[in-house]
Amino acid sequence: MKKIISLVLAACLLLGCLSLLSGCGGNSDKTTIYFYNWNQYISEGEDGSLDVIAAFEKKYPDIHVECLYYDDNESMYTKLANGGITVDVIIPSDYMIGRMIQENMLLELNFDNIPNYQYIDETFKNTAYDPENKYSVPYTWGTVGIIYNTKYVDEADVTGWELLWNEKYADKVLMFGNSRDAFGIAQYLLGYNVNTTDEAELRACAAKLSEQKPVVQQYVMDQVFDAMENEEAWIAPYYAGDYLTMVDENPDLAFYLPEKQGFNVFIDAICIPKCCQEKEAAEKFIDFLCDPEISGGNMDYLGYSTPISEAKQYMDPEVANSPIAYPSAETLRNATSFDFLPAETSRLMETLFMDVRNGK
Repeated sequence: MKKIISLVLAACLLLGCLSLLSGCGGNSDKTTIYFYNWNQYISEGEDGSLDVIAAFEKKYPDIHVECLYYDDNESMYTKLANGGITVDVIIPSDYMIGRMIQENMLLELNFDNIPNYQYIDETFKNTAYDPENKYSVPYTWGTVGIIYNTKYVDEADVTGWELLWNEKYADKVLMFGNSRDAFGIAQYLLGYNVNTTDEAELRACAAKLSEQKPVVQQYVMDQVFDAMENEEAWIAPYYAGDYLTMVDENPDLAFYLPEKQGFNVFIDAICIPKCCQEKEAAEKFIDFLCDPEISGGNMDYLGYSTPISEAKQYMDPEVANSPIAYPSAETLRNATSFDFLPAETSRLMETLFMDVRNGK
């Protein structure tokens, strides 16, 4: 389905790779930017796909990209907040961007160095988390739903988020390993606002998540890929874009959005943290990621949704027209976004979730 790029992109990649190290190697003779990214969140040349880093280094031979990885927004935030890492480019989610702006952790972008920002669809500008478009450039967007294996899960049981609590599938259920996504599911199930700051509601969500714990095999982030593809687990909440990657490996997987209860729609965006050492080079990299042809090749592999409509012409039509990657306006009617929460609310949620996972 995916993993196929245009002949032009393939030719450029081939020429570039003859003289460049692919991906995230090292080269002390160049300006180095450190790209702190989610695992498996950029196309790296596998299965004939576009190697984004190699293509960037071909265009800018004096800049090298070194890749570092994190599992979730909270671990990325903690590293940066504690000064535990120095990086130049990051890709947080919407609510985390709002928190980092509030806490003065991001640099304002110089859009003179990011002319391809013109291609970002207006829908993804002037967002609640960055209303003046000063600190972020949208990278992907998508939804959170339930991935399940049709060989083992009865379709009659696929009615909503309660599937993740179904004792019939004990020890075959995975759950998010980060507090915000996990609490979001409990909030949808209990009918609460996903951006609530009410302590009683948060404690009720923790109690609901504690009820779920006996059926949970493990709390995961990127571990979900192997577990679902290899059928070690049968049910997992996760991101639509990653489902499209998993179904390539296991066609028995299906994706369900609990439209009646509600579900999360998110934007992940590219930012420059205060610790950045190479801001101009970082902005060149951001601009490169916004090139429609690069975004198309990148999203064609990842399966995530592009905020650049111009990019779809460079994508496999099956990916570009997927109702899972690009749900209809009607489907998105009950979708909600996570907002930035006060620090005390975030801390309470993280503490409660740790207690849930530890069986307290």
